[in-house]
Parts: sequence; C-alpha cells; structure tokens
Amino acid sequence: MRADALLVRYGYCTRREAFAWLRAGNVRNKDGSLITSPALQVEAREILVNGKEIPFPNGIYVALHKPAGYVCSHVAETGSKRIFELLPEKWERRNPCPECVGRLDKNTTGLLLLSDDGAFVHRLTSPRWHVTKVYSFKTEAPVPEEAAALFMSGELLLKGERTPCLPAQLELTDATHGHLTVKEGRYHQVRRMLAAVGAPVVQLHREAIGSLRLDTLKLAPGEWRSIDPTVFEHGEEW
Repeated sequence: MRADALLVRYGYCTRREAFAWLRAGNVRNKDGSLITSPALQVEAREILVNGKEIPFPNGIYVALHKPAGYVCSHVAETGSKRIFELLPEKWERRNPCPECVGRLDKNTTGLLLLSDDGAFVHRLTSPRWHVTKVYSFKTEAPVPEEAAALFMSGELLLKGERTPCLPAQLELTDATHGHLTVKEGRYHQVRRMLAAVGAPVVQLHREAIGSLRLDTLKLAPGEWRSIDPTVFEHGEEW
C-alpha cells in the first residue's frame, strides 16, 4: 500500500494532509529509517506512526457490551449517544471504518460485534450462515405456552414480511421471562416475534452470538475487547 493511502486507511489524516505528515517525519520503518515519499509501498505491520505501531493492522474485530441509551449509528441522533463514542476516536476516521455486525436498538443491551472487514460483517449477518443469537427478555404480558411451538415451526410471518421467520428456540423461565435464540437478524425481530403472540417486550438483552458469550468475555457495560474472527468460520445447526 502507498504510504499516503496507508495513513488515510488507518485514520491518521486525510489524503491531502498525508504529504505534510510524511515530510514532518511522523512515519518510520521499524528499523528507524524515515518514510517521506507518499508513493512508497509500505506494510502496516512494518512501520511506526508517531513512534507507535499501527493498532489492528489486519482489521478491527471487537466485541462490545452495549449499554442502554446508545444507538448503533455513525450519525448522531437528538438525545442519543452513539456506540462509537465508546470506542477509540480514530477508528471512525479509518477507511473503511468499523460497522456494527447486526444492530441493537437504543434500549436493547448486550453483546455487539464491530468490524471494518466487510466480508466478515456480511457473513455474520447473512441467514445462510445460521449464526445463532441468544436474547434474554422480559415481557409486559405472559408469553402463551403455544409460542414455543409456533416459533420453532418456521411458520411465523411477521407483519410486513414476505417470508416467515426461520425456526427459533423459545425457553421460558417463567410467564414473562425467558430466552429466544434466532438465526437471522430481521428488523427488531425478537420484539416483533413476541409482540405477535401478545407479549410485548419491556426489556431485551443479547447474551451470545454463535459460540461467543458476553458472560465469558466478562465485559462491563460500555467495555470492549478484541476477538478472534475465526470463531465464526462455521455456521451452527440445532
């Protein structure tokens, strides 16, 4: 990669600013030699910027414990905070910048993945890969006993949808609390599924994505850590 393109890729400056950055001596090889030519071909893992290694040179793959009140958007909304405010500021200046791997709405908490690897994001959000998501919930009204069979049948058609939901596992701990495991990421899917059986959700928390569990990661609300993307190389079957 060209030296100027690399500085832009990792969010240090704009393409127009890159020449000045290089002339100022901000970029060096790890052997200490200066890199001053914008056209010089460089490797991200072999250089230092301002004396430091480039973080996540092979791409960002992180898990975040999303708190309530945050939106999964790069654009600020009135009265809302963005989940990107919980991450290093420079990440949003990367090109490409990290994206959410399936969003959680403002009031939903729990495990959220982010990456700047477009292929990784697409793979995990595609229902073809059958990556399971586990949610715990509290509902306003009791969940009907027959809901478990309906959800698992693959015949539940949500309002406005053309195809029914894929089979989903419902496990109740009592009349208004339980866990729902889904293999897709339709818009507000868990909330809509439970509302469809007369049990609107009042509290929703994502506990796991595939084999990655929030309790194992030991992240407090607002905390994040890097993950190994290869844990999602294979889909899951029940």
